Amino acid sequence: MSLTTALLKPGEADRLVAGHPWVYSNSIARLTGPANDGDVVQVKDHRQRFIGVGFYNSRSKIAVRILDRERTDFDAGFFRERIAAALALRRRHLPEATSFRVVNAESDFLSGLIVDKYEDVLVVQTSSLGMDKRKHLIVRVLQDLFHPTAIVERNDMASRKFEGLHESNEVLHGQVPDHFTVRLNGLTFSVPAGGGHKTGLYLDQQANYAAVATLTKGTEVLDCFSYLGGFALHCAKAGAKNVTALDQSEDAVNAAREIAKVNGVTTGLSYETANVFDWLREKTATGPSERLIPRYDVIILDPPSFTRNRAAVEGALRGYKEIHLRALKLLKTGGILATFCCSHHVDARLFEDIIVAAATDAHVLLRRTRTFSQSPDHPIIPAIPETEYLKGFAYEVVR
Repeated sequence: MSLTTALLKPGEADRLVAGHPWVYSNSIARLTGPANDGDVVQVKDHRQRFIGVGFYNSRSKIAVRILDRERTDFDAGFFRERIAAALALRRRHLPEATSFRVVNAESDFLSGLIVDKYEDVLVVQTSSLGMDKRKHLIVRVLQDLFHPTAIVERNDMASRKFEGLHESNEVLHGQVPDHFTVRLNGLTFSVPAGGGHKTGLYLDQQANYAAVATLTKGTEVLDCFSYLGGFALHCAKAGAKNVTALDQSEDAVNAAREIAKVNGVTTGLSYETANVFDWLREKTATGPSERLIPRYDVIILDPPSFTRNRAAVEGALRGYKEIHLRALKLLKTGGILATFCCSHHVDARLFEDIIVAAATDAHVLLRRTRTFSQSPDHPIIPAIPETEYLKGFAYEVVR
């Protein structure tokens, strides 16, 4: 097939040859012919050496998203092969899971496409113009591979506007109830159709919910930024003596209470609607001659991302340090801090540096006991740093 070529400037090919799929607009020297937004183009370096083919968009800073290293027709057969390969990966690494991320964009070599499976309902996000224009092919493939009762489009991400796309929330196939039931690690959650965070639940924490819960038997637990109670409910079911869960959304707190009842947890788990920063500040406030008595054996910090871009990192680090400093003051000696950061712009080393600084100010010494990452249905490609965003640690307070 004859394709328009995006010729790169000298020095711009190395990152792409190593596997990164994004060709930035300022990396392109010129196009060899016309190309409409959403069209397939081929990418070559400044010496005319072929690199790959992908979707073009003149309106985006990411001018080309490379999808294949060979000249390929992006038809239903292509999407079937890629999505089937992504599904096989999940079956290998999460064999018992019935709800998981099927396609994780760049991690599965389908830049601009996310597909989440919530039992027999699929939720689709298309964050690039080229992928959005082929949504009908993707839906057809998903119907054939999964036979879902419904496919929902959840395209309300701010990133779509950078591709010249509008928000769109539609039912693409079947009928969707107001809420649908999801199973995670043997627990049942109710997800609002078209509402909630991300596509409904934090599937990237699925493995971590179970891992952290194993640390909490017989303990007093504080779960901050609880949302629908993923960590809190897992801890309660694992035998925690008492769990206090905090979230600033009253709707989320009310939903979490109902979810706890559905799972038979009626005692030992309490939810509060609160701004976590204000709550921690209030609980750690002392008078001139007062001594703060730590009361928790386990504290979980799983805040939403404080950083949407690199310019926000400095403020985010202040926020991370604040919540860790306050939390550590409430944690008993020998207690466990399980803490997470979901910002790509704050790497694991920087995140731990902030935690250590907070520990120093709180006059405690920490021993790291666990390292956490995103669940296996959110694969990490080291050549594509953006695929690694969730990091976490468990620390024991030594003194």
